[in-house]
Amino acid sequence: MQDSEKTRLFEQTPIPKAVAQLAIPTILSALVMVLYNLADTYFVGMLNEPIENAAVTLAAPVLLAFNAVNNLFGVGGSSMMSRALGRKDYETVYRSSAFAFYCSIGAGLLFSLLCTVFKGPLLTLLGASTETAAATSGYLWWTVNFGAAPAILNVVMAYLVRSEGSALHASVGTMSGCLLNILLDPIFILPWGLDMGAEGAGLATFISNCVACLYFFVLLYKKRGHTYVCVSPKKFSMEKQIVRGVCIVGIPASIQNLLNVTGMTILNNFTSAFGANAVAAMGITQKINMVPMNISMGLSQGIMPLISYNYASGNVKRMKGTLLFAVKLSLGFILTMSAIYFLAAGPLVQMFMDNQAIIDYGTRFLRGCCLGLPFLCVDFLAVGVFQATGLGGWAFLFAIMRNRAGDPCPVYPQQAVPPVWSGLCPAHR
Repeated sequence: MQDSEKTRLFEQTPIPKAVAQLAIPTILSALVMVLYNLADTYFVGMLNEPIENAAVTLAAPVLLAFNAVNNLFGVGGSSMMSRALGRKDYETVYRSSAFAFYCSIGAGLLFSLLCTVFKGPLLTLLGASTETAAATSGYLWWTVNFGAAPAILNVVMAYLVRSEGSALHASVGTMSGCLLNILLDPIFILPWGLDMGAEGAGLATFISNCVACLYFFVLLYKKRGHTYVCVSPKKFSMEKQIVRGVCIVGIPASIQNLLNVTGMTILNNFTSAFGANAVAAMGITQKINMVPMNISMGLSQGIMPLISYNYASGNVKRMKGTLLFAVKLSLGFILTMSAIYFLAAGPLVQMFMDNQAIIDYGTRFLRGCCLGLPFLCVDFLAVGVFQATGLGGWAFLFAIMRNRAGDPCPVYPQQAVPPVWSGLCPAHR
């Protein structure tokens, strides 16, 4: 199947228009996801119970760990799909999408099983105390014990749909679940509703993720014969080319996320020593900081199919133009947001919980976080480009240290790789 409209988008549409068509729906989706995360914190905060708010914060590393699986099969699978589209290798497109789809289901079920069996040690690892353990366990029950598979699957499917240029459909699927979550949160959390507290936030998340998965299933059914995303069991393959193609990008992306999870877990453990107020303030800070972070990430994810396709087809000039346009756009936005956050840190934290101790903690936390936003913005774009071009080892190294041109390629150590913007990597031509 060939789709001339998608080919025109990748090859001929002016760069600003192509970036807008791919990135705006992705950014809107990211913003809605931020609202959904803020909604959990906001409505739980309305209970004015630091323990309930601390529970959502302590559980956050586990939900972040989902992204390790999302990155493994979502980033890895979508990158391989877009590069195969650029080469007009449609069989590889079908097989890589089926591999990512079924592996994400299996990983989600395994995640649920492990977290259920090792519930006690998990709560201890997260830093839950005797006063926060029950609320944290209630939140995890719905989001992880029952909800890991749909939470992972709906994000992976969004990546796969976006890889063929259908950014709008990918974003609608993600946003449908997020908007439903925002609507359900007050009903399940607050006293005038089901009065379930943090556990209610978890239940709302579980239901919304299931609805998002349902949207993608309906979408693929309606677009059958007109989509490159294939979920047929017949196309599932463990052949070396498919597994290696997905994992060479997906594993480094997954490891990056696991490092973030480790950092957040350690931070929460240190913060918990200062009591529930400090933990609640850290949770609020992290959610507020997600607004500019997710917008930057949404832009980097939005341009990935365009980067992948033109890299694989040899159109380096168009690839470079896309990257430079995205850098100018993203840096201008993030510097503005950093200044606003630094000046208005106190009032922003107060919006979520009117507790002076939490406001004092949160103001300091937020001002510290916003100083790093411009650097994170550049990191997202750079890592996204390396992932899009199949240079998974370089994406991983760039995330943790500065590269130098001429260093050995982490995937093919015998090759010397120039920066991707200076030409095609010899190992991946």
